[in-house]
Amino acid sequence: MAVDYVKVCTEKKLLEKVLQNINFTSCPKLFNFHMHTVYSDGRLKPHQLMEQAIAINLQGLAITDHHSIAGYEAAQNWLEDWKWSHPTESLPKLWSGVEINANLLDVEVHILGYAFDIGHTSIKPYIQRKILSGEDYQAKNVIAAIQSAGGIAILAHPARYRRSHFDLIKEAARLGIDGVETFYAYNNPTPWQPSLQESQQIGELARKYNLLSTCGTDTHGLNLLKRL
Repeated sequence: MAVDYVKVCTEKKLLEKVLQNINFTSCPKLFNFHMHTVYSDGRLKPHQLMEQAIAINLQGLAITDHHSIAGYEAAQNWLEDWKWSHPTESLPKLWSGVEINANLLDVEVHILGYAFDIGHTSIKPYIQRKILSGEDYQAKNVIAAIQSAGGIAILAHPARYRRSHFDLIKEAARLGIDGVETFYAYNNPTPWQPSLQESQQIGELARKYNLLSTCGTDTHGLNLLKRL
């Protein structure tokens, strides 16, 4: 456990350093922290996703399948094999990731978890490919579970829900969330780029509540450079 703890702390600190410098132009060609594979509701197989990440020279990414880390594990294994056959090639950093449904202010939201110990007991209930209920479904407990596993908890696409992102981010911050998905394309434009107004508003809230910012395409289709 001590070795795992040291590794997770290192992974978390490295990701925090990256997120402190994320901006409007970081995604989708430098970093991407929101994407799905066939292990939830995406169309890309993990090796296809990683091949694209390498082809576009991504520096870092996280696979965030819904309530599953199977895609991440498959991608990590593929990446390790690739390193052996391409020892001199610059490869992207892959962090653990997951997207979890939760209740926040009586609205269902999605909370992204990153850089957590995939074997930690606190995260286990949330990676069984099913939405939980009761206390386990409450945002405060989802946030606590991710953080107990050494990870970073992020409110996904805050302006997509039935309550204002102003209210949701304020409450999420009160519950101890680490950050928000500041840069997100709400209208699925081509080419992909973050929605200007929402990104500005969420960025201001992130600064107000001292939260980290992430960016992500929320890819569900066959192209990492767009959502669908």
